[in-house]
Amino acid sequence: MQRQTLFFKDARYFQISFQCLLLAYGIFYLQWAAEWWLYAIYTGVSLGTQLAAELIRQRGWPEWHNMGWIKSALISALGLCLLLKTNHVYVAAGAAAVSILSKYLITFRGKHIFNPSALGIAAAVWITGEAWVSPGQWGSGIVLMLGVFCTGFIVVSRVQKLDVSLAFLGTFAGLLFLRQVVYLGWPADYFIQSVSTGSLLLFSFFMITDPKTTPNHPIARIVWAIIIAAVAFYCAAFKFMNATPIWALVAMQPLVPLFDRLFTAKKFQWHTQKQVLHSRY
Repeated sequence: MQRQTLFFKDARYFQISFQCLLLAYGIFYLQWAAEWWLYAIYTGVSLGTQLAAELIRQRGWPEWHNMGWIKSALISALGLCLLLKTNHVYVAAGAAAVSILSKYLITFRGKHIFNPSALGIAAAVWITGEAWVSPGQWGSGIVLMLGVFCTGFIVVSRVQKLDVSLAFLGTFAGLLFLRQVVYLGWPADYFIQSVSTGSLLLFSFFMITDPKTTPNHPIARIVWAIIIAAVAFYCAAFKFMNATPIWALVAMQPLVPLFDRLFTAKKFQWHTQKQVLHSRY
């Protein structure tokens, strides 16, 4: 019963489950070429790097009730599995290591700045030139759209970050509609396909909503998400860049400490098993 209570209180269990489900959907339904070696490297290096960092930070083995590092590492690793492609072992290992180490090395007032998966992807693509994001692998369709919407809604609702998803998606979709349908006169089908891609929906519900790297205040989160959507739209529409939401997120995340200073609010904290048990008794 205690474990069930912790499961329903901690949105990370839901996110890990849904990310695994989406990966299975891609491999078995969309018929991706299953790159098991790549998934193994992302997962192994992420877990190993986070364990090493925790051993150093806590000067010993993490306490039994403070094992959130495992969930955090798995979420970062699965984010890489779902979005980042490479043919090189060292690139995959480097992306996973950068993702995890950024949480310990790039911080401000006890809060890490960058979304781990997004920074790992950006570093692998920009620095090595031997990795890429493939939005087209997800395609678009009503089944995928509804699946990501439903699973994503559950996750972001539990961490009270639905405002970020709606602000980003609403702004990005609105700007695309004005340009594609109103200004250019393209068919509405093209617009629908553009906003229902799996990679965009994954970003909107599973990446930009990371509660540890978003502004603390609701108003700040909404403004921040709108800025990211506007930058992503501009880069996609006028600079013809690929996977622009990820690049926009990485570029705008240094603004989060500023927003937290301008809009004071309580910093997000995950529930630990010890806290859950304490709240029950």
